[in-house]
Amino acid sequence: MPYTCPKCDRELTSESQRHYCARVNLNDLFKGKPDELILLFDKLLAEVAEWPEVLVGVTPNCITFVHRQTFFVIRPMQKVLDLKFYSAAKIDEPPVIKSIATAGRFQNNIRLSHTGELKPQLFSWIRGSYELL
Repeated sequence: MPYTCPKCDRELTSESQRHYCARVNLNDLFKGKPDELILLFDKLLAEVAEWPEVLVGVTPNCITFVHRQTFFVIRPMQKVLDLKFYSAAKIDEPPVIKSIATAGRFQNNIRLSHTGELKPQLFSWIRGSYELL
């Protein structure tokens, strides 16, 4: 059962979980960004937030998705969304732009600018990250 921080109203996996403790409005992350990025984010959110026991948090720079640990991070940039997720093996294929070893797994980054770039393989990788962590 999630714990809600009384200071920032952020849902956490436990009372002792470390987090950025400040109220952050999700809309502030998308101020001045293209409408296509908002639509892209909404499609990602609609899919991933429906998975069992996923908590969504907002920090000043990104949106985090937590299962047992943070398994997916979306960082809105000027013209793209930077997506970060984890895998057991290195992913060396587009659209992955970076796959680096960290803590016994691989951190992968993808940058998307429009909904046409959303492919089933991407959701499969994100689901793999969810199951890994």
